[in-house]
Amino acid sequence: MIFAFIEWSVSPEIFHLGPISVRWYGFLFAMAFVAGYFIMTWVFKKEDRPQPDLEQLSVYMIFGTVIGARLGHCLFYNPSYYLSNPIEIFKVWEGGLASHGAALGILIAIYLFSKKKKKYSMLWVLDRVVIVVALAGTFIRLGNLFNSEIIGKTTDVSWAFIFTAVDDLPRHPAQLYESIAYLIFFIILWFVYYKGFEKNRDGLLFGLFLVLVFTFRFFVEFLKENQSAFERGMILDMGQLLSIPFVIAGIIFISRSFKSKTKK
Repeated sequence: MIFAFIEWSVSPEIFHLGPISVRWYGFLFAMAFVAGYFIMTWVFKKEDRPQPDLEQLSVYMIFGTVIGARLGHCLFYNPSYYLSNPIEIFKVWEGGLASHGAALGILIAIYLFSKKKKKYSMLWVLDRVVIVVALAGTFIRLGNLFNSEIIGKTTDVSWAFIFTAVDDLPRHPAQLYESIAYLIFFIILWFVYYKGFEKNRDGLLFGLFLVLVFTFRFFVEFLKENQSAFERGMILDMGQLLSIPFVIAGIIFISRSFKSKTKK
C-alpha cells in the first residue's frame, strides 16, 4: 500500500550563501575524513607512532581516496561522457564516486607512503586504515542517500523509499543498506583490532575488509538499478565484476596471515 512507503524528498543542499552551496554529500564526505583522523590518532598513540607521520599519511589518503574514487566512477561507468567533458571530472561535490576506484587509489597512496616511510610496511598501514575506510563508507553512502543517487530497484517492501527527485516508484533504499552494512563492518574490524587478534597476522584486517565489503557489495548490486546504460542486459553489472577480484584477494590475504602466524 502506498501509504506504507517512505517518501524521500530531502534536499541534497544543507544551505547556501549566495553562490556558495553546502551539500550533505560534501559535508558527510568531509566528516568521514575527520572521524577517520581521530580514530587513526588513537591508533598511532596506542602503538607509539609519531603524530607527524599520521599527518603525512592523511594527506596521501585524502588524495588517493578522492582521485581514485572519482576517476573510478568516470572511467568504469561512463568513460565516453567524461572523456568528452573532462571538466566534469573535477565536480566531485556533485556526487559520483566509485568504491572500487577508491580502493585502488588508497592502495596506490599507501604504497607511495610506505615507500617514503620505510619503517611502515604497506600491510601494517592497510590493516589499520581499512578500519576507518569502512566507517567512511557509512558516511559516503548516507551522502548518496541525500543525493537520491545509487537508488535501488522497485519493490513493495514496507520500508521502500520513494525518491521524489527521481520518480514516484517505491524502491529499495540501497544506499541505506550499504551504509548500515559498512557500519557493522567497521565495528567488526575495530573489535578484531582492539582485541589484538591481528597481532603477528599481517594482512588479516585488510583481507577481512576486502571479503566483508566486496562480498556484500556483490550481492547488494542485485537490488540496485544499473548506474550506466551499458550494464543493461549484463548477467553481472560492473560493480559485481569489479568486486570479484577484491574478494579473491581478501581470501588470499587472510589465508597468508594465518600461515605467517604459524611460522613465527
